Amino acid sequence: MNEIIQLKITIQGTKPPVWRQIQVEKSITFSQLHTILLIVMGWDGGHLYEFLVDGIRISEPSSDDEGWGGGIHDSSKIKLDSLISDSKTKIVYTYDFGDDWEHKIVLEGYHNKDETQYYPVCIDGKQCCPPEDCGGIYAFSELLKTLKNKNHPDYDDTLEWVGEDYDSEKFDIVKVNKNLRQLNSGKPKAKSKK
Repeated sequence: MNEIIQLKITIQGTKPPVWRQIQVEKSITFSQLHTILLIVMGWDGGHLYEFLVDGIRISEPSSDDEGWGGGIHDSSKIKLDSLISDSKTKIVYTYDFGDDWEHKIVLEGYHNKDETQYYPVCIDGKQCCPPEDCGGIYAFSELLKTLKNKNHPDYDDTLEWVGEDYDSEKFDIVKVNKNLRQLNSGKPKAKSKK
């Protein structure tokens, strides 16, 4: 049974931590997991990514891979359950090789599938994702300090850049799950009419 994997994803170096807890079908590919992570974390998706699972590199292979040392496995062909076996599996998801957002992914457990539940589903989380292209973890830390000090010389420019709606403490789980339900996989089965 145990068809559902529960994962906790934390952006490394964020203080307070930016994290999400999700449940996904164990048969999805790493490419599908990438799409799910974009939605739950709040990334736009305009950058390259890579998973590192116990030393195995997984991404979208391209002709450039040979120049980078090759050894990249196609994320659309590898399923989660073929590599993720227990909580000791070391998983790092890196998004945007310029800003280098490293996400630590921890397997929290397996569950039986609830036929009334949509999968994937986000079950918890804290903090808003850093703004796309903000410069990485150190720049994000400085951005947060600037936004907390209205007297900072860069406050107005920073606020204009991130937008007045940006709230580093806000996480909208309802919106995230609405966006996840738009994915094609994991929809509950329609109830049969008798």
